Amino acid sequence: MERVDVAIVGGGPAGTSAAEQAAAYGAETVLFEQGVPREDREALGPDSTDAAGMLDYWIDIMDFDYEEIPDDVILQELEGTRFVGPNSAVELTTTGIDASYPNFGYTFHRARMDDWLHERAAEAGADLRVGTGVSDLETDLRASGSRGPTHTLTLSNGDQLEAQYVVLADGPQRRITLEALDQFTAPGRSVSDYLSPPEANHIAYQEYREFPEEVFDSDWLEFWWGYMPGETAYPWVFPNDGTVARVGLTMPIGMDLADVDNPDAYKLLEPTDDGIPSGSEYVSRLLELEYGDEYDVETDFPLVEDRGKSRGTETYPISSTRPIDSPVGANIAVVGGAMGTTSAFHEGGYHVAVRSGKIAGRLAATDSIGRYNRRWKEAIGDEVLRNVAFADIVADYEPDDWDWAFGVVNDMQGDNGDNVLVSKRYSAGIDATKILAAYKRRKFAYRKGRYVQLAEDEYVY
Repeated sequence: MERVDVAIVGGGPAGTSAAEQAAAYGAETVLFEQGVPREDREALGPDSTDAAGMLDYWIDIMDFDYEEIPDDVILQELEGTRFVGPNSAVELTTTGIDASYPNFGYTFHRARMDDWLHERAAEAGADLRVGTGVSDLETDLRASGSRGPTHTLTLSNGDQLEAQYVVLADGPQRRITLEALDQFTAPGRSVSDYLSPPEANHIAYQEYREFPEEVFDSDWLEFWWGYMPGETAYPWVFPNDGTVARVGLTMPIGMDLADVDNPDAYKLLEPTDDGIPSGSEYVSRLLELEYGDEYDVETDFPLVEDRGKSRGTETYPISSTRPIDSPVGANIAVVGGAMGTTSAFHEGGYHVAVRSGKIAGRLAATDSIGRYNRRWKEAIGDEVLRNVAFADIVADYEPDDWDWAFGVVNDMQGDNGDNVLVSKRYSAGIDATKILAAYKRRKFAYRKGRYVQLAEDEYVY
């Protein structure tokens, strides 16, 4: 049987970052990625994707020098973002968080970014086996070696491999993670209680559309809040290359229109709806709402079919729950979307996936995986805490609530142009105080890592 130091399940940003670090620190490292085809890539690549926007301080969270990211990865430099409510809007031109990157952020080509991370891992010496998946993982807790438990991975081709350490990076689908971690849960419990994909994820859908030049805004991200029902459900437009933009949305999986209290309040629902619209229908309605008075949407905003996963469209899961700790006592680290570090409220999880992967790979290579749960909290804990606190605050928001909140933010910003994502000024009276107090309460409730759903000491070895 083949034996390696570190085996990594999944070749997205978390997995390849783990592979690069593990190999760079001298470990014999192999990464398995089953791979899927994409219209914008000749070879197979990872299944995961997202709206591919990067804010300034996220680059620092990834622990990259922004100047080392290849030019062909970056599509559009951004000046800011607009949050649009049913009857209000907020413009933000800075995140308000210290960052080395000089601009608000940028949009990027997800497949090229993934490929760059693969190149880095390969150059470091990792063995990247794209096209080979993992079908099963069994851990031997009684392994006699000095480095503790070992693992047997069964591959999609039937072969088996033994690894000293395993990094689980199979994304929000968690095809291997759930059963692998259930080896270490108490009787009657399952990791699915915390991370079952239908319960713990949102579903996202996006289309690549060519915009008329006169309405294409290449410098801004746009989000529409209170336009569609569901906890942290919203559509967006992200500028891509040329005059192509990604128009998409995220919403909870398995929503039922019967559970929506006031469907008439949502601009993207119609009285004739007998269920929640499909992603493609939502996109069509958004474009019609914004541009239908002057344009024929299907003619003037055509689908660009040589982009994305399939004929200009992409459907993918987003982890939208609180994270879990890893069973490091079994020599396993769970990273990125597999552990629940992304959030449907705070669009995009690429940055935390890269950083958690880097930490896991380095610690596995240096026989220090026992430090992983502490180290990822030190690196990305503040970001996770912001995500879960904000998501809790807006969980039950309806259209009128978004208008109220955006009005408060505009009052807080005042006339001095201090349009920040995270404001240090709270001078808009009692409403601003209410928002601040709610945020502080939730942050306090999750202090000292209490945002973790399944703690390290709850695993059974």
